Formats: sequence, structure tokens, C-alpha cells
Amino acid sequence: MSGFNLEQFLPYLLNQAAEASSLAFQQVYKDRYGMLRNEWRVLFHLGMYGQMTAREIAARAQLHKTKISRAVAKLEARRFLTRTRDGGDRRVEHLALTAVGQAAFNDLRQVAERYDRALVADLAPQEAAHLRALLAQLAQQRVSDPLRGK
Repeated sequence: MSGFNLEQFLPYLLNQAAEASSLAFQQVYKDRYGMLRNEWRVLFHLGMYGQMTAREIAARAQLHKTKISRAVAKLEARRFLTRTRDGGDRRVEHLALTAVGQAAFNDLRQVAERYDRALVADLAPQEAAHLRALLAQLAQQRVSDPLRGK
């Protein structure tokens, strides 16, 4: 038997923490707006950064374009966003929130801010800042594939 401990395997711990920390917030956007996770992510990117293309959202959110396409279609059906064809490249669509989408974003942003504060309420401010910095650092790392010997 190896010394490997699944409970201490960093990808496992990160996944467990992500699931545990996001469940209550997921329920809010699902109950209030009937959204799933990818729809929420698209809505928040448009709310935070303004008009974007699906390709720009994919790069920022690290979502596959098919997932973005489905989310965009659902958000458009709810009149949360509009699509405008690019004048120079007809393959590109510019996505923007409608007034209804902006109102949903503003509402959920306030909930997200309160939720974020509650998640770190039991941590010292320095611990919360350090946790955020470490997670951001991990998110930026490109770990080589040990199975390929790189």
C-alpha cells in the first residue's frame, strides 16, 4: 500500500473546497434567476467587463466555447443579453447585458460580496489575503504533465 493520501491530494482538496464554498451561492442564482453555473459566469463577466465576445469570455473564464454558447443562448432567451454581429467579421458576435441582465448582475453581485465576506469571516484578514494570493498563484501555474515526463 502506498503512502498516497487522497484526503491530502491538492487537486482533491481544491475541488472539495470549491464545491463546499460555492453551494449556497449556486442556490441563490438558481432560485432567483434559474441560472446554472456557466450562465452565472457569463453574466458576471459581462457585468464586470462590459461588452465582450464569446472568445474573450472563454479566455477570461477558462470555459469551453460550446459551454459559453449554451449559456449565451439561455441568457438571451431570458433577455439578459444581446448579441450584435461584428461589422468587420460576421463570425464574431459582441455580447452585452440588457437592462434586465444588468439588474440581475447588480443583485447577484451584492449577494456575492456578502457571501465572500461570510466565507472568510473566521479568518484573520492576513489569512484571507494570503489564501487569495496562494489560490491566484496556483491558478496561474502551468504544471507540467508528470505522466509525459515534461
